[in-house]
Amino acid sequence: MPEAGSACRRGSILGVPPPDPLPEPLPEPLPEPLPEPPFLAACRGGRPEHPPVWFMRQAGRSLPEYRRVREGTGMLEACARPDLVVEITLQPVRRHGVDAAILFSDIVVPLKAVGVDLDIVAGVGPVVASPVRDRAAVDRLRVLEDDDVPFIGDAVAELVERLGPTPLIGFAGAPFTLASYLVEGGPSKDHARTKALMYGDEATWHALMGRLAEITAAFLRVQVAAGAGAVQLFDSWVGTLSAADYARYVQPHSRAVLDAVGSVPRIHFGVGTGDLLHLMAEGADVVGVDWRIPLDEAARRIGPGRAVQGNLDPALLLAPWEVIAERTRQVLAAGRAASGHVFNLGHGVLPQTDPDVLTRLVDVVHQVEPE
Repeated sequence: MPEAGSACRRGSILGVPPPDPLPEPLPEPLPEPLPEPPFLAACRGGRPEHPPVWFMRQAGRSLPEYRRVREGTGMLEACARPDLVVEITLQPVRRHGVDAAILFSDIVVPLKAVGVDLDIVAGVGPVVASPVRDRAAVDRLRVLEDDDVPFIGDAVAELVERLGPTPLIGFAGAPFTLASYLVEGGPSKDHARTKALMYGDEATWHALMGRLAEITAAFLRVQVAAGAGAVQLFDSWVGTLSAADYARYVQPHSRAVLDAVGSVPRIHFGVGTGDLLHLMAEGADVVGVDWRIPLDEAARRIGPGRAVQGNLDPALLLAPWEVIAERTRQVLAAGRAASGHVFNLGHGVLPQTDPDVLTRLVDVVHQVEPE
């Protein structure tokens, strides 16, 4: 005789077999990941559907809408107003259809934020009231705090929301260029005082560069924390140095900045830096190249594993269109020698550039199929 409860174990009291267990519900299919924007893909060494393109100084004096919105407003004031930063940053994206926006700012903004008495004088550039030429002056430079630049975080956050899939590039001046303005008191052709401090008081020089690296890294981290998808470290004057001097006096500090923001692609650009490219590549994902050497030669000097950015001569945009188009194709062909290529100029857009030429140039670049 079956033991008590055996029928229940076989099915039910009536002996009817239980129904087959219900199948586990199938998991909801995961949404297809959105394709990576071409700019970010190229920065990471990929070959996107078309070469990405943006222009240094694309948000600036070549655009009539920029001149209208800046009328009557000083540069430093404009950089500190989120509404103007957002509008000016978006202008070239709307007009040209570029693959990345770059934050409208100036390299001296973080210096102003930490209390340096300076101004941007029309037709001259940054002018520092009390140049930094000894250790006491260096020690008075303080580190940048997040609440020194609340307008930066506010502007970046709004831009990221409004740009959608178009990446925003954060921006800062590199320690050497900042040091040159602080030491010289303004722009300089020969950087004699800067080099005199560098060679003559190495301890003070490294203290200054170390503090500027901290300030710059903090400024870029604010931008990345607010959503910037990449950063560019811009070194206007470092091409005045030899490779040996760059390695000794500058590279450790620029590398420290790049290492501090390693969560996003990092672009390192300098003017006249053909002999420094292999050194500037340390810590960078993308090395910007000015117009003085072809990109395939630049890629050889930089070595494998880095993308390049550049490098059409900005003055070419004033030439006939047929010349511009031909030289653009040459730059794109040379850029294929690198792991990745972001098309750009070899320096900033000249103020007298016709904006329609930039728009046509974007179209030409976008029509090139990857190999």
